[in-house]
Amino acid sequence: MTNIWIPDGYKDTPVDRLQPRELLKDSLDKIFANPIDPRHNLDSIEGKLFGLGVESYTVGSHEFYLGYAATRHTLLTLDAGHYHPTETIADKISASLLFVPEILLHVSRGVRWDSDHVVILNDDLQAIAQEIVRGGFLSRVHIGPDYFDASINRVAAWTIGARNTLRALLIALLEPIDRLRLIEANGDYTQRLALLEESKGLPFGAVWDYYCLQQSVPVGMEFMNEVRTYKQTVLAER
Repeated sequence: MTNIWIPDGYKDTPVDRLQPRELLKDSLDKIFANPIDPRHNLDSIEGKLFGLGVESYTVGSHEFYLGYAATRHTLLTLDAGHYHPTETIADKISASLLFVPEILLHVSRGVRWDSDHVVILNDDLQAIAQEIVRGGFLSRVHIGPDYFDASINRVAAWTIGARNTLRALLIALLEPIDRLRLIEANGDYTQRLALLEESKGLPFGAVWDYYCLQQSVPVGMEFMNEVRTYKQTVLAER
């Protein structure tokens, strides 16, 4: 999978917002002029809200890339750290998949903007997993943890992020979704709220531990022993 992301824009307010986007559109058309067999490669494009040096204007905004992906039939990348801090990409998943074939998720934990901390099992991550499962999108969504944090062990960071993403999907899969859909379709929003809140207390941890046992991977904090062993026997020799 090849993902294209360009940090482009202006630090101060521009006069012409159109021409840079025309240039970007033309450049992307040239990049994708010779298609690659999707069995070997999937192309995806990624928008951004803002960043250092482009606080006032970003050429490749979400709207630009959504329109491009919809008309060119590429994948659309949604990065959890590339939007306003009060936004969540969960709500963008079903809206985007009405118009693009598949999407790529960069699941991260943005602090302020795009700082990409290690993925934790927070409300945003669970909302993303719920939207994927509830919408029946598991076969159309590619998920990749996206983070950088040199203050902690890299192998542990990768493991923690991956396990939390899987746990979020498990929690969503354990929801009584068919019953919730029926309640919602009947307009009983009070019962919907009550059942959603009760579902938060379901014992997903026991199911997760059993799943790990089935997959012959460490249960609970045992994975940290594997990380320490790897650090001592592999990383220390580099």
